Amino acid sequence: MDDKITASRRDFVKGAATGAVGGLLGGMGLYSYTKNAYDRLPKVAREQQEFGAVRSVKVTAISETSWFNNAHLMEDIQKSGGLLVDQYTIGWGPFGNGKGPGKSSYAEGIAPIKAMLPNDLEAAWEIQTKKALHPENPGGFSSLLEVEDLDGSKHKYLLDVGWSYAWMDQAFKREGIDEMLKTGEIEQLILTHEHFDHFFGLPVAMKANPKVPTIIHNGFYKEGLQYIKDSGYQGELKIADKEMTLIRPGMMLIKFDVPIICRVYGETSLAFNVKDKGLVLISGCNHQGILQMTSTAYKKLKYDNDRFHGLYGGLHISPFEDWDPKYDDLVISLGKWDFEKVGCNHCTGHLTAKKFVERGYPVVRGTARFRSSSPDYLGNGDTITF
Repeated sequence: MDDKITASRRDFVKGAATGAVGGLLGGMGLYSYTKNAYDRLPKVAREQQEFGAVRSVKVTAISETSWFNNAHLMEDIQKSGGLLVDQYTIGWGPFGNGKGPGKSSYAEGIAPIKAMLPNDLEAAWEIQTKKALHPENPGGFSSLLEVEDLDGSKHKYLLDVGWSYAWMDQAFKREGIDEMLKTGEIEQLILTHEHFDHFFGLPVAMKANPKVPTIIHNGFYKEGLQYIKDSGYQGELKIADKEMTLIRPGMMLIKFDVPIICRVYGETSLAFNVKDKGLVLISGCNHQGILQMTSTAYKKLKYDNDRFHGLYGGLHISPFEDWDPKYDDLVISLGKWDFEKVGCNHCTGHLTAKKFVERGYPVVRGTARFRSSSPDYLGNGDTITF
């Protein structure tokens, strides 16, 4: 890990604690939770890097339901020591040790199941149903991206791998992801960040294809890097250490260095230039904040029509439904970019999605199937095409 990242991590507690003053979500991306946030952005020249174009991008929400009960999740976090506690010590599956909240560790949690990964996941998760906190609560976030090049060729990418082995195995089979991994149709796994609900389900993907090329943010901790190995990964791991990483023409990975709750550092998001349409932004959680993601893309990238076309993913606005009036400013500010299609789910918050609809934003609604709870979401099994 380079000196810059190490130095940034020394400021983790300071940054996250400062954000916590704003409430429960303060440490999850303070940048966006400020009044008149756009006015506070520095006025800088646009660099507008060219990165090619694609014909279309189709997104399938494999699973957007990261957990099924907010109260249980927050109870576990609070009893374990609060928002800044290390996620590997909380006692969630697959790292539960049966000793109660805040008394686990990566080494102690992985020990009884390590030999089972990745091929005997049912037995491994069965152990966790006896040792982990609220073992029925985990779900996970994962999406399938199908990118069509200008020449008509198509390419598939897996964005995150969810949390619960049992839930993600079911979700992968429902959408045919296991077979796509086995046959090599999925060209790359993109892990947006180290959080439990995006990352802990990794062995489910490794069971299908332990050699799938994988890219991660360079802020992963030693436990996360070890978990990749312990999950059975045998492929080439690429670590994004620059702000911009070109995945393919028209598809750019953007790295954000930001402290996040549960001692996670950094997140990556994706930008696409859809020919004759404009920019499409796709995120896992968007802990960096919607304003930082949009302003960074606006400053750094060149895209058709100089227009923001589409937005998809977790947008991290009131995910625990604890609405604060200051979030209204953020919802209103999103209108500045005049997106033509918005598909939101996961940590966007149901109240947020409803407010998007009420403001007349072009929200693509879902079907509320497979335990997704709102038709304002692009829920489990739903798709959107840009």
